[in-house]
Amino acid sequence: MSNKKVITIAESINIMSKTIGPAIREKNKAPIQKMAVEETEAGADYLDLNLGPARKAGDEMMEWLVKTVEEVTDLPLFLDTTNPVALEAGLKAAKKNLPVINSIDARQESLTTKLPLVEKYGCDFVALTLSDEGIPRDANERAMCLVNIMTAAAERGIPNERLWVDPIVLPISVDLNQVLAFQEFLPQVQEICPGAKTTC
Repeated sequence: MSNKKVITIAESINIMSKTIGPAIREKNKAPIQKMAVEETEAGADYLDLNLGPARKAGDEMMEWLVKTVEEVTDLPLFLDTTNPVALEAGLKAAKKNLPVINSIDARQESLTTKLPLVEKYGCDFVALTLSDEGIPRDANERAMCLVNIMTAAAERGIPNERLWVDPIVLPISVDLNQVLAFQEFLPQVQEICPGAKTTC
């Protein structure tokens, strides 16, 4: 019997939410802190803070959001945005735990703008198996994405243990073959990237 722990990542603090989105933009702490407390009490291990692209004042927004959430919970955070400036602001703002960057994919822009943050701050990151061609079609393409990310990380001295591999799984109703590819790839992760975690 496996003694591996299933880690839960709560994802309700999302700028796309009808409740949380306006609260973030208006810097209204109450709804955000209420959600953070609810997620904590529900047994989450991590809280994901999703700002999306965060193009406008993303750094200020992420700094404020991290501080707001840390006022009411001791749980570690996932910083979920494509904006590397906002990511660094969140890494600097966090005082209780070192956040996880969510995410870095196999596209060159993502690797060159975000891996330096992992190197600088020593944080973990989600390795998203996405390339310039989009979502991988099968297990082999997922493996290629992971190898590219792992290699780029290793060149910066970042060990495999810092990677949380996200193989990308689509609903069965969208594409059954994608689910089968996910199932085929998942056992390969430790062969390709020993020591890495997986997430989905």
